[in-house]
Amino acid sequence: MSHEMGTFRIDVEIENPARPGERRLVRSALVDSGAELSWFPRDVLQSLGIEPLKMWHFRQADGSVLRRWTGGVVLQAAGRGTIDEVVLGEPGDLILLGSRSLTGLNLRIDPVSKRLVDAGPAPAAGSVPAQPLLGRHDTARKRKAVRGSLFRVSPLTAAVLLHEISSSPTPSPRTASSLLPPRARRSGCNALRRSR
Repeated sequence: MSHEMGTFRIDVEIENPARPGERRLVRSALVDSGAELSWFPRDVLQSLGIEPLKMWHFRQADGSVLRRWTGGVVLQAAGRGTIDEVVLGEPGDLILLGSRSLTGLNLRIDPVSKRLVDAGPAPAAGSVPAQPLLGRHDTARKRKAVRGSLFRVSPLTAAVLLHEISSSPTPSPRTASSLLPPRARRSGCNALRRSR
């Protein structure tokens, strides 16, 4: 670990997803949540058979633009693994573990201890709790189950969910809004109108 304020380094293992089992250890990658992509030496990646797939352009602090190839890898750090797109760095480029890799690993930076820690449960889109399949006549029960979940979804998603469980083919905005919680009622009704 570095003694510089706010920075630290970590060892990362890299693997080619097309050739599982063969790995390379990259020592002292700078953990940088300000960098979107992770950067690793091109020669290390090419020794694993990682092919350049896409050209990216990066603007530096002085305004100049760098062009670098990226490729797909499996990477492991802090006891976790993920698949990610990384930069094939040229000689002189920093070796970085960026924010997309941290997100894929579900890790966050603990600035006090200068280490990576579990980021906790990841947010889920449209987090409606799983319900047993209900018969066609259990619509009121379905609406009640969805109504309790609507604070966690967007108004448009809420309107779509309510539309899908409604027994009528096309619920009117008034019917849908009566099912929404009071806080989401105004914007949910407007979202339903706009979606038509």
